[in-house]
Amino acid sequence: MNKYFAYIRVSTLRQGEQGVSLDQQRDAIVNHAQRSRLEISRWFEERETAAHAGRPLFGQMIRQLKARQADGVIIHKIDRSARNLKDWSELGELIDRGIEVHFAAEGLDLNSRGGRLSADIQAVVAADFIRNLREETKKGFYGRLKQGLLPMPAPLGYLNTGAGKPKTVDPTSGPLIRQLYEVYATGRYNFHDLLKLTRDWGLRGRSGKHITKNGLTKLLRNPFYIGLIHIGITGQTFPGAHTPIIPKALYDRVQSILTGKTNTRSIRHDFLFRRRLICKICRYTLIGETHKGFVYYRCQRRDCPITSIREEAAESAMLSTFLQLQFHPDERRYCEKLLNQLRARNSQEMEMAVAALRLRLSQIDDRLNRLTDAYIDRLINKDLFEQRKSALLMERASLEESKAGWEAGKRNAAEELTQVLERANTAYLAYKHAELPEKREWVDIVTSNRLFDGKSLEIMLNSPFHLIANRFTSQDGSPRRDIDRTWKHLFACFAQIRRQPGEVAVEIARKTTPRRFAQR
Repeated sequence: MNKYFAYIRVSTLRQGEQGVSLDQQRDAIVNHAQRSRLEISRWFEERETAAHAGRPLFGQMIRQLKARQADGVIIHKIDRSARNLKDWSELGELIDRGIEVHFAAEGLDLNSRGGRLSADIQAVVAADFIRNLREETKKGFYGRLKQGLLPMPAPLGYLNTGAGKPKTVDPTSGPLIRQLYEVYATGRYNFHDLLKLTRDWGLRGRSGKHITKNGLTKLLRNPFYIGLIHIGITGQTFPGAHTPIIPKALYDRVQSILTGKTNTRSIRHDFLFRRRLICKICRYTLIGETHKGFVYYRCQRRDCPITSIREEAAESAMLSTFLQLQFHPDERRYCEKLLNQLRARNSQEMEMAVAALRLRLSQIDDRLNRLTDAYIDRLINKDLFEQRKSALLMERASLEESKAGWEAGKRNAAEELTQVLERANTAYLAYKHAELPEKREWVDIVTSNRLFDGKSLEIMLNSPFHLIANRFTSQDGSPRRDIDRTWKHLFACFAQIRRQPGEVAVEIARKTTPRRFAQR
């Protein structure tokens, strides 16, 4: 009796563990061997799909057959041997070499022209079946994605709720995911610290094991937590129907730390204006140094003509700037009057804010439609399409978050303006009596740029503090404004700014600033 290999296969591990296909294949091959008086010397059992070439056991068996370690091979059916034409050609080469290939469930004489043709046709049909199955699967997969559903297991922090349903937030791990983002966003923790925190909190991956460094990186970069579905293989992004765990501003802060755009290195010298003063000529950050008990800030370039500035002089300029934000008692009384009027029409302000955000959302939807049309018309390539689409979806998520806040009553124009005015009015005294970390925080909140030209420190204020500081500045050569007109104009600007998120607010602030300060 000649010796033969026997090959059986299922497509997945689950089929091999729970199904009966392997046992059925084995029985059919044994019966065929007994009828044909063939001796099976070795079994090859594989749990791999045959849609692609590269199955390890199949390749090992082919090599051993070419080395004449057996007289042939017995396989249950043609589609169990190969579902791609490359693997089928390997079997065809064996047949051409005189090595016997038997199919237990198909009575084909592969040594005859008709039997070989019939086998080739069945192999092509099996390969086409896989192609069609792949296409149908992709249609269903992307159909779910376009509905905002993730057709894959839920990431950590969410729960699977069944096919055709959005993922829901896990009440146990969901809050821990948000807390993890908040901790890392402080910039005081590295990955080693975060991994230790996950173990202390009992946060584990889907497999029940501790989160690894790679798993933590994927977790912190996953936009699924802000309501977007990103497919890493294709680079495509889709709006999700699930509830976000974290706000987009927090996600953006974490991404800036991960990409190194935010400095999180250890501090050797804790100077007051560390990394906050900029050379007006070179645009480099001034470096703090100590000489004879005094702190000086100088440009990084030795050949720069800009001289150094003492910390006391820089702080004096900062205090002078903050002093411009203080209100006269008459101004405070008038502001309170306008705030009361604004509180009285809060519902109207909310409707205006929501209407403005809906308009912005409709504009983004129109841009997405035009972008899709441009891609369909082949005016842009796929990479550029996905890049711009992801940016628009990110902006859309920010607007949706802001609109949800207004509609839920979490945002109140009068209260937000009250907080801005109180912060501006108390900035001088709060900064003057604060400790070092709080002083730096006030500098970051109130000011945007601090340029040193060698003689004086030019300080630019953030929006809307620059409107308050320049409230009595003459515009276009007109006479000085009275308090009533000035504050009505400022409140109108404030209300418009607070209704918009992010870059839109900055643009409005620039347009409403007096002309001589527009560049700032």
